[in-house]
Amino acid sequence: MIEEREAATPREVCWRGRGVAFAPLDVDDAELIHGWRSDPVAAHEIGMWPRSLSAVRERVERDRDEHDRDDFLVLLPDGTPIGHIALTDQDMVDGTAEIMLVLDPAHRGRGHGTDAVDALVDLAFGELPMHRVQAVTHTTNTGALGVLAGAGFVQEGVRRSACLHRGRRYDVAVLALLREEWQELTRPRSWDVPVTGR
Repeated sequence: MIEEREAATPREVCWRGRGVAFAPLDVDDAELIHGWRSDPVAAHEIGMWPRSLSAVRERVERDRDEHDRDDFLVLLPDGTPIGHIALTDQDMVDGTAEIMLVLDPAHRGRGHGTDAVDALVDLAFGELPMHRVQAVTHTTNTGALGVLAGAGFVQEGVRRSACLHRGRRYDVAVLALLREEWQELTRPRSWDVPVTGR
């Protein structure tokens, strides 16, 4: 049923990156997000436990009205939705925000995470007045740490025993990318590369 809806309704793209595009998140995307967040690996890596579909739908609806965050569906060039990315806790005065990403398990390990993070930081620094974009993840989440390092993020420290998940305490890595570090990156910017280009 999800696949039929995806095929029948092309999404309006609002931002493009290298190999991916972003579409504004819609309440009807709650089913996709619920599925991605319910994956045991993703649930562990992002430190959240799966919620009911109705709870995810309420959260998506509530987040749409928040002025300090932007949520997007990550799309492949053919329009296939493969993840949810967000720029949260935006403080336009201080120029700070936090990035969050969850990908469909079937599309992990293919470079899409790096493409999505690159596109979002290009949006944060190229279109928004951000000076610092932060990311937080478990120190054991090697996939996310690799994606963030590849996008230029620098690990600033570790919050020891900061996350309780499934009865265990986890250390949390804090990483950030500053505007001047983004400016020094030699990769093409999102607006320089067609969505199908790699």
